[in-house]
Formats: sequence, C-alpha cells, structure tokens
Amino acid sequence: MPISRPVGLPPGSIVVVPFPYSDRLAEKRRPAVVVSGSKVATAGFVWIAMITSARNPIMFGDLPILDLGPTGLAVSSVVRPVKLACVEPGRILRVIGALHPEEADDVYESLRERLGPL
Repeated sequence: MPISRPVGLPPGSIVVVPFPYSDRLAEKRRPAVVVSGSKVATAGFVWIAMITSARNPIMFGDLPILDLGPTGLAVSSVVRPVKLACVEPGRILRVIGALHPEEADDVYESLRERLGPL
C-alpha cells in the first residue's frame, strides 16, 4: 500500500516504488533515490533515480553505494542516474532509508553533468 504522505520527502531518501522499464510498458518494484526537492513536490511529483544490485552489469555513470547502513538496502547496490522517473507521490510504497549525504551529493553532481546546461 502506498505511503500516505510522501510529499516533502527530502532528496536522498530511498524509497520502494514500481519503477518503469525504459524499453517496455511494464514496471518492477525496486528501490530508488529521491532526487527532486520541494518545488517538484509542490507540483505534485517526485523525481527518482533507479537503484539496482551491484551484481548487474555496470552502466556508464553508475555510482556505487558504499555506506549501506542508513539506506535500508540488503545487498550491495548502485545508483543509476541515467535512469530517472517522475512519479506521483502515491506511487511510493514505502521509505526504507537514505543515502549518506556525501553519496547523495555525488548523485546530484552526476545528474547536473548529464542534464547539460541549465
């Protein structure tokens, strides 16, 4: 069941969400990291970046999560900043933890590099 009040989730929060595949009309329940802030939340959305197991083939730009402690993740994982999704807050099933602040900063920097001039 979706969490009742996900609006205002701080960036860096790790959530479980039905994450859409990029190559087909399907989705998979998986962890993701919140990369949007209050302005996106005010519009009624949450931007998230995919988290996947470190056992999967490495993709350009993957960022390893070195400090699993605060994340709530059970296995070694990476943030995949090239795979983003925009979801409504009600799609978030639960919050399981948060990235260490330094690792979250690495994700935001990676996004800035990939988005181009803003």
